[in-house]
Amino acid sequence: MFVPNPEVIHEKRLRAMARNARNGIKDIYLHWTAGYYGQDYDDYHLCIDKDGTVYVNCQSLLEFKKHTYGRNHSSIGIALCCGVDACCWLPDGCSGFDVEQAFEMPHCARTECALVDFGPEPPTVVQIEAMAKVVAILCEELCLPITPQTVMTHCEAAFADCYGPGDGDADMRWDLWFLPQTNLYGELEPGGPLLRGKANYYLQHMEKAA
Repeated sequence: MFVPNPEVIHEKRLRAMARNARNGIKDIYLHWTAGYYGQDYDDYHLCIDKDGTVYVNCQSLLEFKKHTYGRNHSSIGIALCCGVDACCWLPDGCSGFDVEQAFEMPHCARTECALVDFGPEPPTVVQIEAMAKVVAILCEELCLPITPQTVMTHCEAAFADCYGPGDGDADMRWDLWFLPQTNLYGELEPGGPLLRGKANYYLQHMEKAA
């Protein structure tokens, strides 16, 4: 549900909420809203706007939210406010799970690569960095490792549960399948490894600064 006047949360409160949820959270799932910048949705515990502003949609991170099919218990859902009208295309004769390379249209039309059109409101660099930092903060306070088993994009969860790109499910989800990292010929990076890598960098930086 759309939240008309979203509440902004800063790092100190986010850390406190995470500490209060310690031992009750097993997983973090990363999404986009498939909406516009500035549109917060309470399907997620946290949403991140185009300028990196973080909105909170709960009083406790233990609150149940319907963000990831079959995976909502003991988990946190975080979404980027973006992605309206985004589309993706699979390479010919290839399942989505096997795709290793993608390009943002119209930079590449090679048949072995996936193509992504992020639409008029794509994920911003600031949003991606903010999501990675939020994951690092949460995992530090929750005492969770940042691994593919504990921190997943919705697309990774969808592949695991057979409703990702190419699986033929009418309710297919591909949130953060690939993300922009460089402007080099429009090549994209796999979203899960990119976000976890950045989150681990932030976590190490915070640990060194502590």
